Amino acid sequence: MEITFATFGFPGEPGSDEFWAAAGAPASVPAGDGWATLFLWRGSPASVGFESWSEPVPLRRWGETDCWYAVVAMPARLRVTYRFVTDDGAYADPFNPAGAGGDRSIAATPDAPAQPHWPAVGAADVLPLPRTRLRWTSERLGGRRTVRVHPAGGGGPVVLLLDGDDWLYLHPAMTAFDSAVACGDLPAVTLVFLPARDREAEFGCGPGLWEAVRDELLPLVAGSGVPADPDRLVVAGQSLGGLSAMYAALEFPELVSAVACQSGSFWWTPDAAGRADPMGGPVGGAVAARLRERPDLSGLRVAFDVGEHETRMLPHCELVETLAEQAGATVRVSRSASGHDRAGWRHALLRDVAWALR
Repeated sequence: MEITFATFGFPGEPGSDEFWAAAGAPASVPAGDGWATLFLWRGSPASVGFESWSEPVPLRRWGETDCWYAVVAMPARLRVTYRFVTDDGAYADPFNPAGAGGDRSIAATPDAPAQPHWPAVGAADVLPLPRTRLRWTSERLGGRRTVRVHPAGGGGPVVLLLDGDDWLYLHPAMTAFDSAVACGDLPAVTLVFLPARDREAEFGCGPGLWEAVRDELLPLVAGSGVPADPDRLVVAGQSLGGLSAMYAALEFPELVSAVACQSGSFWWTPDAAGRADPMGGPVGGAVAARLRERPDLSGLRVAFDVGEHETRMLPHCELVETLAEQAGATVRVSRSASGHDRAGWRHALLRDVAWALR
């Protein structure tokens, strides 16, 4: 579309003090079936880099001013993580109060559903951390890692958050869970933030991680003094973490009582990394093959969510959803207004953990 800054609500001449005083989060106006969204950057050449949803979009300079901009066509219902990439690094949007770590921001089209309980966190803000810190030296996995534990609402069933450092340092999961418990949207739980050291090695369909969780980590949590009920374990994972969570439910049924899975990487097979197109293998991958053996999942609750803009992920996820229900699991299926992006998974995380514990 032809750029008219006034269309997006900006007063004054681009680059003027009046113009920059009005700058804020990316502004959107209707365009066809979706939105035209204006991104602004001040001072130097840059591009907008998006989390999985789109290729980078270069910014254009307005005349000889310090105003660089791009008008990006976005579909209906999209929440996306982005950053500005320059010759000397990547940066969060200085005009946007919604951040995701120190160098990323979050944009949402006006029709994207709200995400209650998740506060806007600026790029310079330091997120609160749980007081309890466990040093886990794993004989099974090797190495040491720091695992944080937080009793939301006083503690209860254990919710194991895979990729735990992302939920500690990029997105304020502790604050969001506390808010959801306080509002009655979620029962009291004990959050265990499990960081990954090697995602591809640990989250593939193999027993090592889950033997270590069963035999080492959960006893460590039980001995920490934090109120927790490890006999009711909900595993929450995204992408490869979602794959691993579902694998754990299949192969360690005595350990896992429920799963909250967002955008599970169900294209995964043992040889996927060697393919030119990892997603181009058998639909549903190794998990679908295991589910076709009809394991008894009658005691399992699984909430599946995937971004509605993840076109290539959808067939893999849809098959696993169907096969899990046919195997007897109680299944919940939803679609988030996002691509393959943690910013879109945040609401599903809270909602699906709450559903899993009903």
